[in-house]
Amino acid sequence: MEYLFSYGTLQLLQVQLDTFGRPLQGQADSLSGFVLTQLLITDPAVLKSSGCQHHPMLHYTACSTDIIKGTVFMLTAAELLAADSYEVDAYQRVMVKMASGLSCWVYAAASEAAMIAQAFAKPLAAKPAAAT
Repeated sequence: MEYLFSYGTLQLLQVQLDTFGRPLQGQADSLSGFVLTQLLITDPAVLKSSGCQHHPMLHYTACSTDIIKGTVFMLTAAELLAADSYEVDAYQRVMVKMASGLSCWVYAAASEAAMIAQAFAKPLAAKPAAAT
């Protein structure tokens, strides 16, 4: 099983049903050293599922007083790949350490993924191959 921290639309029931085929159960947790900005979504499937034109996006600050609250979900490897497919290219999955001490995947700004991975000394997730 894999842990995934969600601070945005993956917490929405409709997104969970569309992406994983089931509602997810999770635990509240938080992540320090990040702030949220808004990303304009243009992917029709993502817009339909979330119902939101703007999605939150994590940006790394390294400031311990910048705290993001969200939910940690336990997913199968196949479900984690489904989450990768749901997220648009502007996001990259990286491993971080949560306030609870749990090591967890999270989607952050792709442009900052290498820096985040280095800061947390964790691997980057492989980008999924584009669908043909």
